[in-house]
Amino acid sequence: MDIENEDITPEGQEEQAKEQLIRVTGMYKDWFLDYASYVILERAVPAVEDGFKPVQRRIMHSMKDLDDGRYNKVANIVGHTMQYHPHGDASIGDAMVQIGQKDMLIDAQGNWGNVLTGDRAAAPRYIEARLSKFALEVIYNPKITEWQLSYDGRKKEPVNLPVRFPLLLAQGAEGIAVGLSTRILPHNFIELIDASVKHLKGKSFKIFPDFPTAGEADITDYNDGMRGGRVRIRAKISQYDKTTLAITEIPYGTTTTTLIESILKANDKGKIKIKRIEDNTAEHVEILIYLPPNISPDKTIDALYAFTNCENAISPLGCVIIDNKPIFLGVTEMLKRSTDHTLSLLKRDLEIKLEEFEEQWHFASLERIFIENRIYRDIEEEETWEGVIKAIDNGLKPFTTHLKRAVTEEDIVRLTEIRIKRISKFDIDKAQQKIEALEGEIAQIKHHLDHLIDFAIAYFERLKKEYGPGKERKTRLTLFDDIEASKVAMRNTKLYVNRKEGFIGTSLKKDEFVTDCSDIDNIICFTGDGKMMVSKVDAKTFVGKDIIHVAVFKKKDKRTIYNLVYRDGKNGASYLKRFAVTSVTRDREYDISQGKKDSKILYFSANPNGEAEVVTVYLRQVGSIKKLKFEVDFADMLIKGRNVKGNIVTKYAVKKIELKEEGVSTLKPRRIWFDESVKRLNVDERGELLGEFRGEDRLLIVTQDGVAKTIKPELTTRFDDEMIILEKWVPSKPISAIYWEAEKERYYVKRFLIENPDKEEKFIGEHDKSFLELVSTDYIPQVELVYSKVRGKDQRESDTINLEEFISVKGVKALGNQLTSEKLKQVNLLDPVPYEPEVLATEDLEVNDEETIEGDEKNIIGEISKSTSSESQTKLFDE
Repeated sequence: MDIENEDITPEGQEEQAKEQLIRVTGMYKDWFLDYASYVILERAVPAVEDGFKPVQRRIMHSMKDLDDGRYNKVANIVGHTMQYHPHGDASIGDAMVQIGQKDMLIDAQGNWGNVLTGDRAAAPRYIEARLSKFALEVIYNPKITEWQLSYDGRKKEPVNLPVRFPLLLAQGAEGIAVGLSTRILPHNFIELIDASVKHLKGKSFKIFPDFPTAGEADITDYNDGMRGGRVRIRAKISQYDKTTLAITEIPYGTTTTTLIESILKANDKGKIKIKRIEDNTAEHVEILIYLPPNISPDKTIDALYAFTNCENAISPLGCVIIDNKPIFLGVTEMLKRSTDHTLSLLKRDLEIKLEEFEEQWHFASLERIFIENRIYRDIEEEETWEGVIKAIDNGLKPFTTHLKRAVTEEDIVRLTEIRIKRISKFDIDKAQQKIEALEGEIAQIKHHLDHLIDFAIAYFERLKKEYGPGKERKTRLTLFDDIEASKVAMRNTKLYVNRKEGFIGTSLKKDEFVTDCSDIDNIICFTGDGKMMVSKVDAKTFVGKDIIHVAVFKKKDKRTIYNLVYRDGKNGASYLKRFAVTSVTRDREYDISQGKKDSKILYFSANPNGEAEVVTVYLRQVGSIKKLKFEVDFADMLIKGRNVKGNIVTKYAVKKIELKEEGVSTLKPRRIWFDESVKRLNVDERGELLGEFRGEDRLLIVTQDGVAKTIKPELTTRFDDEMIILEKWVPSKPISAIYWEAEKERYYVKRFLIENPDKEEKFIGEHDKSFLELVSTDYIPQVELVYSKVRGKDQRESDTINLEEFISVKGVKALGNQLTSEKLKQVNLLDPVPYEPEVLATEDLEVNDEETIEGDEKNIIGEISKSTSSESQTKLFDE
């Protein structure tokens, strides 16, 4: 700012010029851009060439400087790295611990922390490190490394390390810079090598994440690791026994500590219900969760995935530095660039070796010519250095025609430096052998250069052979089923209703109790004037006066059918309708009548499995009406949408409607499928069709460890890998099994029926070495016995045995009959004998493909309710 004052002295004008304001707008723009660029390039984002951030690269370079094969204190390595890295020791130490915990580049000794429990590493002065053999082989080569001065100009550091392996994808990387971030997930060592080999062969490939904490991952939306991708990861949870769950693998990015905290937090909020939890993690994860009695383990597992850190989602974002610019790449392109870079480094290494061997061959040939032809004698009479050089040059000329390059003055100077002792002991044969050995090396290197792709493939295969064992995939890739939180949430609160005033909520404890529910449930309400509303559970909510029905609402529920009779307007006719409510807008009021003023619900019932009752309608004595009483069967009415008018019952005034006869389900039996990819039941036609199920039907499960049981076909049931038979259970159909009885050292065969459907039965011996050979649920199974050859005897022909004729049906605990006393090579299950079981007469019902509403935990999915609760049926009498 200029200040005008004619009286200011020359000294004052000079002082004023110094104090002029300087605008910082431009400086801020430049400085911020410089700062952002520095953070991106020098701190947070790895380079695509070697996969290292600058601090990691400087750590590895310092470790090579200090490497003598012995362990070094981490504090010493950190201090040495500070010569190259202009930041504090804490950031260097943390970065080094992260590299060491990945167990690839650093051979660590001491307490380096635990990625499973989240325990921190000991102080740098207490732990030691040295480079691993793998790091020494794939990371360093000074001859092909580009160097630059360190930040203070005192040292040289690599621009990029010559990494000859897709290290960035093997280790993964995370970083937050200014305006962008990167998150590259770790991948499997062996799979990366296989993918690199495929790329070199010109084949397509796909690579997916593999996490050090193992667990399970759904990579359906991985999107090649680019922006917008998503990976769902889960802990491995198994059922230890009927009241105990075991977590043996945890999701990437969590620790046992944070996982347990999330479980306890969900328990405190009532989302899940557990008795206690134990953390027995040491070298491997083991978290035991004890459940209270009568709590479903399968449902609890789903709830753990829905409400705790047992399931997480990771959003990858591949960002790397290329030519000093941040570039977003997918993991496929990263691997291609890494493999191509490795190929160029291998080529450059071969070219340098070729130059070195050719130079050695050149001088070895010169040395032989110089000594064998005694050219050194030509310099005896020379008095000047120039004369010596010229004499040797002239002496060599007749013998250098086969050399691959011209003789230089440097070559002649090297010849003059050969000692007399070496000349006197020179062995022509050994010299020729050395030259021939060098020629062999040169020929081999030229062959590798001519077949560079084959050489690179052999290089990767060697890495896989030497360093691959022990680096097999840890994370199991699978498809996750979608878990609806409302279906697995524990019922942690109670719902009450004030029917007269029209309020529902969890705080109305002086009013009528309705049901247990969770705090994330939706509640459906019907009122006497023909209104319906769905609202979220809350302390107190007004839905409308004269509430006739209130219940927990299940979205997409096609099996709960509402039967009602309503009067259309004040003096209108009465109509009957049946409908389901599958989806609504929360807190919106819907008309289930035609919306006319003074409409009224005369009869209402909610039927969880589509039951259709018979009711008696009583009319008022008006005029000359002769028939004042008649029956209506709801089964005669089709199930339609909630907005339909319905069928007319009567145009006369109704006095009352009473229930005469409880109904049975008019819905079709369910078709249930088993999806092998997620090992869950479904009604969406995914996987193998198990059959058509009514309320009393059950599933038969047989496992490899010789256990048979039947269960209700609930869609929340989880199945383990030990299961070998899953089918609809036919109580009269026997199970045939052949097993090895270790105590008798013989094969036994037995046939049995499931005697107690609610009990799990083990049908083979209790000996540790007893095992199930084969099992069949065919009515008349046949097996082939292949005998072992006895020395000195002819091979016995195989026998075919009809198991129904061989043994009758016995108890599940029976030992069975010995199959044979001969030594068996194998037992094969053949096609069964055709058999047509007697079919009992059943109702001619169609088959239903839709999901059954789930009742409480003890109800069978699809079970036909034989009675209707007082809340589900409402009789409305005189108006």
